[in-house]
Amino acid sequence: MSNWTPDDIDWSAFSADRVDSDLLKIAKAAALTESNGALYGLYLSRVFHDEPAFQEKTAVWAAEEVQHGEVLGRWASLADPTFDYADALGRFRAGYTIETEVEGSVRGSKTSEMVARCIVEAGTSSFYTALKDASREPVFSDICRRIAADEFRHYKLFLDTLDILLAREGAGVVRRLMVALGRIRETEDDELSFAYHCANYPDRPYVRETAYKDYAARAFGAYQKVHAQRAAAMVLKAAGLSSQGRLGQLAGSLLWVYMRGKLRTARAA
Repeated sequence: MSNWTPDDIDWSAFSADRVDSDLLKIAKAAALTESNGALYGLYLSRVFHDEPAFQEKTAVWAAEEVQHGEVLGRWASLADPTFDYADALGRFRAGYTIETEVEGSVRGSKTSEMVARCIVEAGTSSFYTALKDASREPVFSDICRRIAADEFRHYKLFLDTLDILLAREGAGVVRRLMVALGRIRETEDDELSFAYHCANYPDRPYVRETAYKDYAARAFGAYQKVHAQRAAAMVLKAAGLSSQGRLGQLAGSLLWVYMRGKLRTARAA
């Protein structure tokens, strides 16, 4: 359970002149995607319908994700008084839905589902750490620090669950690695792009490629190599590979090259 609430944040320390306009746009989009945690919680409750103990844990996880969205939305409204979090969230949910009435994981197995969840949490933990390090606004930095810590704890929850499932279902390294790589590629799907659009440009026609590149031009600019290395290590562990030694270094370097390439392409566009 998260050990903080919105009341623990010193909102009076907010400094408008230190707000970075690019990070503000990223924060608005993140507020919407984090709030989707409630729907993903419902989805996981169906996938793990026969495991009440894990259902309880995912209910807590989902509540924490929603809290992340609400806190980010509150900060974004401070930084931009014209931003209406509730209104943007309504637009987002009206145009993007998650299938929750499922009989099993869309990944094919519970094990694959946990690999995918680990990849998401690895990405968000490094993402919010990068935003914290890039920000000069003290309240936003504090929020990102708290969220990054939550996301790392979520990663551990799913990784521990993955270890339990592996003993029952089994899954080879190749299969886990393919799921991991597939989930990484999904970052360019509609969810993130549409959230960015709804939060920042609701009056424009939605074009996924345009929205994603606009997002990527800002988000990837916040990363440093150390953030890529940390994310790569977490991905390797979820895939069943060692994150130490040459493999860990190589994976971190490759992910960093990938991120810089995405940044250059997005900025050129």
